[in-house]
Amino acid sequence: MKTEGLTFADLGLSPEMLKTVMNMGFEVPTPIQAKTIPVLLQGKDVIGQAQTGTGKTAAFGLPIVEMISKGAVGVQALILAPTRELAMQAAEEMNKLGAVKRLHAIPVYGGTSIERQINALKRGVHVVVGTPGRLIDHLDRGTLKLKDVKVVVLDEADEMLDMGFIDDITKILKSTPAERQTMLFSATMPDAILKISKRYMRNPEKVSIATSVLTAPKINQIFYEMRPGEKLDALCRLVDASDSGVFLVFCHTKREVDDVASNLKLKGYDSDAMHGDYTQSQRESVLKRFRDNKRDVLVATQLSARGLDISNISHVVNYSIPQDPESYIHRIGRTGRAGREGVAITFVSPREDKQLRLIRSVSKADIKRGKLPTREDVLTGRLNTLKEKVQEFIDDKRFDVFLKLANEMTEEVSPVEALAALLKFQLEGFDVRGGTSSGEGGTSGSALDETGAPPGYSRLFMTIGREQGVKATDIVNEISKKAGISAQSIKKVSIFETFTFVEVPRDAAEKVIDLMHRSIIQGRKVVVAPAKPKDRH
Repeated sequence: MKTEGLTFADLGLSPEMLKTVMNMGFEVPTPIQAKTIPVLLQGKDVIGQAQTGTGKTAAFGLPIVEMISKGAVGVQALILAPTRELAMQAAEEMNKLGAVKRLHAIPVYGGTSIERQINALKRGVHVVVGTPGRLIDHLDRGTLKLKDVKVVVLDEADEMLDMGFIDDITKILKSTPAERQTMLFSATMPDAILKISKRYMRNPEKVSIATSVLTAPKINQIFYEMRPGEKLDALCRLVDASDSGVFLVFCHTKREVDDVASNLKLKGYDSDAMHGDYTQSQRESVLKRFRDNKRDVLVATQLSARGLDISNISHVVNYSIPQDPESYIHRIGRTGRAGREGVAITFVSPREDKQLRLIRSVSKADIKRGKLPTREDVLTGRLNTLKEKVQEFIDDKRFDVFLKLANEMTEEVSPVEALAALLKFQLEGFDVRGGTSSGEGGTSGSALDETGAPPGYSRLFMTIGREQGVKATDIVNEISKKAGISAQSIKKVSIFETFTFVEVPRDAAEKVIDLMHRSIIQGRKVVVAPAKPKDRH
């Protein structure tokens, strides 16, 4: 079965499940999901061979939610996991997937109070996710009844066998109805697993996901570790350092695409967005601007970027780490085309380290840890590029027509002053004392001094103005209330027709932006960002 080009709508899911998938930000199924979900929806048993992190939980979770009867009493689905952590993760994911049906899943595992788990089971649950040992404890106590179970999932089966759970698994399976549907997922298929499948599964359909991937010798693969709140400034600094680079930035969800693209525009970058809500004509317009080099950055979801025919992408940025290794390979393959060298960058939060290790292991990719360029690096790179361009013009004598103008200009100002003014024009948005307009630490930084704010203050830009009937007191009161700073510490509020500038203490600027961005003022959702040096009115 070919999975390329399939969407969740092609897999046979109900409208409410499609809505759930959309709300969770999943636009395109992973290979294991595309191959498994249609089979499971037919009620067949399945043996799936796939690594952790390939989207297995949703692969079996969505069909389970579809078959759960909300009004029925008793446990209807049982999921076995080898460890406490995996049980907790799977239960959390099941509750998210089943939110629309008010499905209730609980994890049961050792090393914690069994009484609390007993009370939860007494109140009634639809799905139990547990480690084999603790499930046996509940069966022996009579606190877990499996007579109503419709489906059993053995997740990470090879790990459970390695941990010596074979007898426990056998006992648990014998305690479930014979007519149940059984799903088994494992990274490897040792003989012991095949024996279980022959004994306890009915004509299972085998689904496997290939782990071999194409190598990308011309792509320099780098990851940067950072907190989620640092991603936007990191992206700005990388774009600044690249100078002439063309960036394709991948996000998980449409909302994240819109947020990243709008914030880049507010910071003065030539950026555009594209996701599943765009019409074909809008999509074509965006791609034309990108191909015509009128945009430096395109922010997109993976699904919307399918079929992109753009050969000059220099950088692919995984703003959100891919859900599975296959997605990683598909994404980074957008750069390094037509014999060119490319750069693939992945932003990783500390909690996503396991996912990065999986991508490295499965894809066999050499992804090196990178160090973000400093503000000084960015400025030095821009200056060096300028020097090279100037020298090219001098060597080729391609500036003769401007010599007369230069002579006329230097009759009134010194050559050094004229050059300094031209450098300022070329490097607008940079602070030669050490920073870009995006700032190193987020919203603070010396670049904000050039926006006209007094010492110790930062000037912020807000997308609300006189047209919306906003007053200075509205702005001050909202900032004071949401950010917890005194109204007296908020300085000049300049309200224009469709936007506003406000000066806040520099050490509180980042907090103000975090709390005020996308907030509602006068019934309008407001975008808040640092004012740029050119924002003087």
